[in-house]
Amino acid sequence: MGVSLFRPALKPDDVIEIGGRPVRLRVNARARRISLRVDPKRREVVAIAPSARKLADALRFAESRAVWIAERLAVLPEPRPLRPGMTIEVGGAPCRLERAAMRITPRLIPASAEEPQRLLAYGADEAFGRAAIRALKAEALKRLVARTQIHAARLGQPLPSVAVADAKGRWGSCRQGVRGQPAVIRYSWRLILAPAPVLDYVAAHETAHLIEGNHGPGFWSLVDQLYGDHRAARRWLRTHGGAVQAVGA
Repeated sequence: MGVSLFRPALKPDDVIEIGGRPVRLRVNARARRISLRVDPKRREVVAIAPSARKLADALRFAESRAVWIAERLAVLPEPRPLRPGMTIEVGGAPCRLERAAMRITPRLIPASAEEPQRLLAYGADEAFGRAAIRALKAEALKRLVARTQIHAARLGQPLPSVAVADAKGRWGSCRQGVRGQPAVIRYSWRLILAPAPVLDYVAAHETAHLIEGNHGPGFWSLVDQLYGDHRAARRWLRTHGGAVQAVGA
């Protein structure tokens, strides 16, 4: 598939099929080069260009990687909607999903000597899934605020505004404070589905961005200072990230 002279001008967020697989075009002014990444939630590949003028180059690069695109999308885990009776991992420990007998605020119930941790929510089918996600988001926010506060204090920084979202293809992002505006860190709520040390690594990673906006040596030195050896956590995200992104999709 080549770039036709008669094709309308490419625009950010256009979706082009390459070998029958969807590729979404994106512009990221902070990108230094054209790159590809997999969006497991949308089950597509994103071709990233540093400017709109480079979108055609990004498309040509994606076309040259058609086999890579097919292979990566073929191995994506199937979506796992949250339903009563399922067992998922929360903080690295099993968590059983249970339907409440009446309308309640969805919540996590800690493990006891007799029971594993449980997530109790009301509703059927998609309504149950939405309620379960609300409970997971609340727990993720609580734990991520706590870890971010600890890491920020170690760096002598005030606690930034912290939020969780249904991030696509990113575990976190940090916007440094400017002109009196507080810094903002956003995390994927699905980090609650990872082991606690992995969640903590992402919190340390994003908190380090409060001082270092890039991924240079100074940045990784701060991550080492806050977290220590992060290779195992990064490896876990690479290995299991796709499966985690499929939960609740």
